[in-house]
Amino acid sequence: MAPPAAVSDDPVAHPAYVWRNGALRAARAFAPLPLALLEGMDAQKEAVLGNMRRLSRGLPAHDVLLWGARGTGKSALVKAAIGQIHAEDGVLALVEVAGDGLAELPQLFAALADVPRAFVLFIDDLGFAEPSEAPRLLRSVLEGGAEARPANTRLHVTANRRHIVARDMAEQDAAINPRDVADDKLALADRFGLSLGFHVIDQPTYVAMLEGYARQYGLTLDTHDAIGWATQRGGRSGRVAWQYVVELAGRQGKSLA
Repeated sequence: MAPPAAVSDDPVAHPAYVWRNGALRAARAFAPLPLALLEGMDAQKEAVLGNMRRLSRGLPAHDVLLWGARGTGKSALVKAAIGQIHAEDGVLALVEVAGDGLAELPQLFAALADVPRAFVLFIDDLGFAEPSEAPRLLRSVLEGGAEARPANTRLHVTANRRHIVARDMAEQDAAINPRDVADDKLALADRFGLSLGFHVIDQPTYVAMLEGYARQYGLTLDTHDAIGWATQRGGRSGRVAWQYVVELAGRQGKSLA
């Protein structure tokens, strides 16, 4: 009477997947931005790409935490780096895992362990605002339990908070030893071998982003209009820059495909 087991798509046939209902599903229309278009993050690009290259070649590689201001290109960098590895004929795929699917990670590890390919398990915009067991579960996965994680998988997690778990001043008064409370919350971020910060960009970097997009897609750029667009939205970021490019392409009748 049980429903049939979910059947996964071929794990070596596609560049990106979504882990859904206990099965791998090929991501539709996976089209990451070219890595060269991501401005203002040269050090982060070098670190992420170098780590992915090692993973793709079967060498030791880190789990990666990308943290910082919203819209600064954390997710775009992970996807663009995957695209770059594919351009180099690397054997690497992205598997997107929902933040509420952490309990299924052991099942996903088992599904990927014997596949002759490396995988980046991507958890986007992770955060734990309320007390729960989820941070401890992720810590256990990162640290490794009785059954080691397969060497062909590494986690790449994005978060707005540097330590992922929310902290507040009340924790100083909430326990006999407040340091124990702090250490418990900081322990999750410490499990990532590579932690990269992303910060609000300045105006020259914002304009440089748009100039790169304009060259890539054949758009005519009005710098003053672009700056006004960012001002209306309350700040500059990679996300705001891309939204302006979408607007500009629509105005000029150009495709971004």
